[in-house]
Amino acid sequence: MANITRREGKTKTSYQITVTAGRDINGRQIRHRKTWTPPAGMTELQIKKEVQRQAFEFEREIEQGYMADNRQKFAEYADYVLELKVRNGLKIRTADRYRSLLKRINPAIGHMKLSEIRPQHLNNFYASLSGKGVRSSSQKATPKKNLFKLLRSTGMSIQAFAEKAGTAPSNVQAALRGETVTLTVANAISEALEKKTENLFMVSKDTRPLSAKTILEYHRFISSVLHQAEREMIVPYNAAAKASPPKPEKVEAECFQPDEILEILDCLVDEPIRWRTITHMLIITGCRRGEIMGLHWSDIDWDNSQICVCRALLYTVSAGVYEDSTKTRERRYVKLPLETMMTLRAYKAWYEDLKVKNGDRWEYSPYVFVNDSGGPLHSDSITKWLTEFADRHGLVDVHPHKFRHTMASVLINNGTDIVAVSKRLGHAKVSSTTDIYSHIINEADAKSAECIADTYLRRNPTAM
Repeated sequence: MANITRREGKTKTSYQITVTAGRDINGRQIRHRKTWTPPAGMTELQIKKEVQRQAFEFEREIEQGYMADNRQKFAEYADYVLELKVRNGLKIRTADRYRSLLKRINPAIGHMKLSEIRPQHLNNFYASLSGKGVRSSSQKATPKKNLFKLLRSTGMSIQAFAEKAGTAPSNVQAALRGETVTLTVANAISEALEKKTENLFMVSKDTRPLSAKTILEYHRFISSVLHQAEREMIVPYNAAAKASPPKPEKVEAECFQPDEILEILDCLVDEPIRWRTITHMLIITGCRRGEIMGLHWSDIDWDNSQICVCRALLYTVSAGVYEDSTKTRERRYVKLPLETMMTLRAYKAWYEDLKVKNGDRWEYSPYVFVNDSGGPLHSDSITKWLTEFADRHGLVDVHPHKFRHTMASVLINNGTDIVAVSKRLGHAKVSSTTDIYSHIINEADAKSAECIADTYLRRNPTAM
């Protein structure tokens, strides 16, 4: 039975509820405690009834195995859950992303006990993320001039320059493309170039709120932490499951038009064979850029005209360039047409010649696509090269993932079974494919209806 002790403070009265639950291995009694403070305005009779109810509920929770009096705060428990996920195989990029989310989560609810967190606390946090000026770097910087010449003058590669600046290569590439970056990135780039930030960048305040998609990321991570607490019976329910995060807007996958792909293929003819082959593979396979960079020579099945996609070459600031499994951790086989196999054979001949020319300088690696000395290529280098390629030829925005969406669009519009499309893309579930390409599927369905009408109804108008 619960024991209730009244405590008189300087400004308020509280009640400590103690429940005894057996003995530990040393024979000492296990006691759980909870403090309840009556809200202002309650009468003595109301307080007496409510404290009895609190004691009864607390005792029942203990009997059911819940540790509702647990003193763990969200911040420390989130670190524990993150460490647990990493031990169970959480991908490096995902772990890094979770750590970055905690920088905003902890100031909001990190100080709160797990048992005290309620849906309204989370809803208030999500609302605060929707406000203006909430971005971690409220100042943004846009390059005033083309930074390519300055970078070339250093004689450094983008990878080496990024390491010197202490930022990700993707940030450097964004600045080189003339895109807006955070002031922190602009300062790092300027310092590495030994220039003043104001001479290279135009700085302005970024007042945009976080997108609904980003806020949903925060919600999902908080939910995963509280779900673990619920599983471990630390809290009776997951407060995030009862919260109301914003719904992200549906964004249609961006695709190339057929004539745009043909123009890209025409422009590739005179490009270096390394980049011509990489771009060709992106167009035909629909693979993610990391999957293309992660291909080993042993993954090419020359006899059956297919590749085995079973890994990805990725980069994070914390880990550098590293090899990982595919996004779904599964391998898949992608069939290739004759033209692609011919392109790969031509590239292999160039690769062997490059190896001979390097001699003792050759850096052995198992990867198909390598730098000039045989080492692995950084996956961001694909994005950089495609940006420069598009600028040289006056093409529309060209980026690796757009080829992936385009391949899916072509297959769906040509009646390929959605299960086969999903398998080629390497989606874990067919539902992922249908969600991403729902608008393309609907368009293909409309064409199917017209095709049926043309076949059965419009050939013989009298049949109407």
